[in-house]
Amino acid sequence: MGSTSNGNEEKVVETVMVGRYVEMEQDGEEKTIKSRLSGLLWHGGSAYDAWFSCASNQVAQVLLTLPYSFSQLGMLSGILFQLFYGLMGSWTAYLISILYVEYRTRKEREKVDFRNHVIQWFEVLDGLLGKHWRHVGLAFNCTFLLFGSVIQLIACASNIYYINDKLDKRTWTYIFGACCATTVFIPSFHNYRIWSFLGLVMTTYTAWYLTIASLLHGQVEGVKHSGPTKLVLYFTGATNILYTFGGHAVTVEIMHAMWKPQKFKAIYLLATLYVLTLTLPSAASVYWAFGDALLNHSNAFSLLPRTAFRDAAVVLMLIHQFITFGFACTPLYFVWEKVIGLHDCRSLCKRAAARLPVVVPIWFLAIVFPFFGPINSAVGSLLVSFTVYVIPALAHMFTFRSAVARENAVERPPRLVGGWIGAYMMNMFVVGWVLVVGFGLGGWASMTNFIRQINTFGLFAKCYQCPPPMPTLAPTPFPSNAQNATNPGIIPSPSPAPSYFIHHQHYHHGRP
Repeated sequence: MGSTSNGNEEKVVETVMVGRYVEMEQDGEEKTIKSRLSGLLWHGGSAYDAWFSCASNQVAQVLLTLPYSFSQLGMLSGILFQLFYGLMGSWTAYLISILYVEYRTRKEREKVDFRNHVIQWFEVLDGLLGKHWRHVGLAFNCTFLLFGSVIQLIACASNIYYINDKLDKRTWTYIFGACCATTVFIPSFHNYRIWSFLGLVMTTYTAWYLTIASLLHGQVEGVKHSGPTKLVLYFTGATNILYTFGGHAVTVEIMHAMWKPQKFKAIYLLATLYVLTLTLPSAASVYWAFGDALLNHSNAFSLLPRTAFRDAAVVLMLIHQFITFGFACTPLYFVWEKVIGLHDCRSLCKRAAARLPVVVPIWFLAIVFPFFGPINSAVGSLLVSFTVYVIPALAHMFTFRSAVARENAVERPPRLVGGWIGAYMMNMFVVGWVLVVGFGLGGWASMTNFIRQINTFGLFAKCYQCPPPMPTLAPTPFPSNAQNATNPGIIPSPSPAPSYFIHHQHYHHGRP
């Protein structure tokens, strides 16, 4: 009887949730050409939109640093860590979706209206577990998204430099900071439909460009594949992959933008499987071609020769990083709007103006820590480990620790994982593994490497991992006027180009 009534209750809850979402987004909407065009390009909430958002947001600029991680880990460990963290990330994304549905259902039973309110992860923790969990979730989530946005700006400057090196990377960071600030005009994740689709097309092109270009280039002369050689490098690479598959810090916001959020359960897993078809071939082929040279080139573009295909990949990644900046920053915009009381404001211009202060610290931090590659590992070990692995697993265990909570749960763990017992065992494994390997060893390794970058390049580095500047030659003195007068046939000849100039040119074309 208990299970039957519970099943009926689940059906009722699902119907209410679906109806509420459709009411919220489509009330009284007339099917005009304008509304249809808006629905096609701008106003998305389907399961397909969520899949594109998850897949597009997950890979982003990390695609360019994974070969660097392979050089630290070695080929076998690099492949195994991608598969392992891909599955672990899909599991914790599933937990977040379950907790969201639980929170949403409880609130709707209390007649709470979310018509003009976007539910966020810290609010889910608050509603299910109390204010202390809210504060912890808010701190980790906001800090992670802040540095996630910082990383996108750093990546923009790093990539554009391989097309135009007339400006240093710090100057490019100033420029792209201003460009990315325009994301304040994108209201919510409903409005990323066309951007998510294009973003995934762009990363798909870039991944297969890296794969094919590396295979056609072949192995460089004397290539070595020494990794792993040092524990510091090994765990730094591992935490970068942890970061790669920890992109579900915006899961709640993506779910809230769906018409039927209960369909999200398998979406992140399907997105991860697609992303693996991009990351595994590209990282493995670039590492196969260049080997240990990647240890000093955290951006894969730097080693490939400049061609029209590479320039196209750079431009597409720049556009995609703008999109990913918006993905990471939009939840921060929501938090800031709630703090200042403008979250339910209907005026897009007022909300955009109020959001601008959020961009300023991101801009500043990207200039202070321009370390492309090492910053991914540091963020992965210190922030991603808790935000999207440890906290969701612990929250799931504490939310359903009582028999009553498990009995009344809207969503039960699937039999495939062993029901409640299997889910608890998996959660405990995730917490233990990430605390020891991700946060402990990974934190030690990534911070050691990060501090080494600071000591080597300094804060506010003008051009991180750029070619060394050409030495200034002492000018050859021209003959004096008196000499020219006595020897009118003497014409100063230009000095021959020094040999290092040729090396400098080759460096810009991707050759070490």
